[in-house]
Amino acid sequence: MQGEVKKVVLAYSGGLDTSIILRWLQDQYACEVVTFTADLGQGEELEPARKKALMMGIKPENIFIDDLREEFVRDFVFPMFRANALYEGVYLLGTSIARPLIAKRQIEIANATGADAVSHGATGKGNDQVRFELGYYALKPDIKVIAPWRIWDLNSRTRLLDFAEKHQIPIAKDKRGEAPYSTDANLLHISYEGKALEDPWVEPDEDMFTRSVSPEKAPDKPSFVEIAFEAGDAVAIDGEPLSPAALLTRLNQLGGANGIGRLDLVENRFVGMKSRGVYETPGGTILSVAHRAMESLTLDRGEAHLKDDLMPRYAELIYNGFWWSPERQAIQTMIDQVSQNVVGTVRLKLFKGNVSVVGRKSPRSLYRLDYVTFEADSVYNQQDAEGFIKLNALRMRLAKMARG
Repeated sequence: MQGEVKKVVLAYSGGLDTSIILRWLQDQYACEVVTFTADLGQGEELEPARKKALMMGIKPENIFIDDLREEFVRDFVFPMFRANALYEGVYLLGTSIARPLIAKRQIEIANATGADAVSHGATGKGNDQVRFELGYYALKPDIKVIAPWRIWDLNSRTRLLDFAEKHQIPIAKDKRGEAPYSTDANLLHISYEGKALEDPWVEPDEDMFTRSVSPEKAPDKPSFVEIAFEAGDAVAIDGEPLSPAALLTRLNQLGGANGIGRLDLVENRFVGMKSRGVYETPGGTILSVAHRAMESLTLDRGEAHLKDDLMPRYAELIYNGFWWSPERQAIQTMIDQVSQNVVGTVRLKLFKGNVSVVGRKSPRSLYRLDYVTFEADSVYNQQDAEGFIKLNALRMRLAKMARG
């Protein structure tokens, strides 16, 4: 493999697997490695990744640790929430939506450093390999992609640990005992998969959860929160303007304290198999309910129903890794145009795992009391409904007469 690659940008967490990949790239390709570690709000200290990369011979100028929290929420999470995206009706796409940003930044670093390849630590069984690589190719068509899990012979935990010991890569003590599940975290959510969760009949242990109390242990008194929207995006909580990342952080705290946002899901992976995942998305769950409530007041019926028609396709595009595709961007253009009128405030009640809408108001509200009132009015002629009904019934009446 030597000579095939001169410089590669590795998506690097500093954990065992990506540290092994770092050394493996150096050995197999005899190339210069650039490490990229993204702060997406996963809640982990990232400086140890820098120290570990230095220890493994990476030049200081080739170590990138970037705080992408604001860009993540502003340019990826919020546009997705404007679409009310739910994969298979329930999943808020917390892992999926982070991958296009990581891919984008890797390509930017590759361009800045003159790298001719990029690499990731996703396995050959999962969705992430697709999401990363579709992003790479969409943004830099001639980039070389190295996916170690698809080509190396380190196909067991024992072999990985042996490789780490041979190359003096530090191994955390709990790695030998194996964590009971794998996790992925960012500011939108945390996911748990595999190992102890592989039997979909077995309920996950309560001590697994890190972002929310159980609904049973949530406060016995409800919390109330008001979320203000501008052009479809949340901009303030209880009257306090907040940046996108700060706002989602605040909602995570509120949701987690009230046992909101847990999901146990068997989903269909893009590669063809079913997998069981458990997710915590406290702030995103609140935001999703609030956004739909704001739309219910401000969107025309045709706009709202068109968005609902397109949403499953949009969500599937994100889940399958097609964030950078022309069709996702075309749908986004329509959604963003419609969202210009999604302005106002929603009041919510948070109580023991539930989010309830208890109020909404908007300067662009389409709700007209003078039209919907059951009291006497002067704007709606009820006799008009007779012709409306007969015209809509005409095709069914004709069909009955013709067919019996």
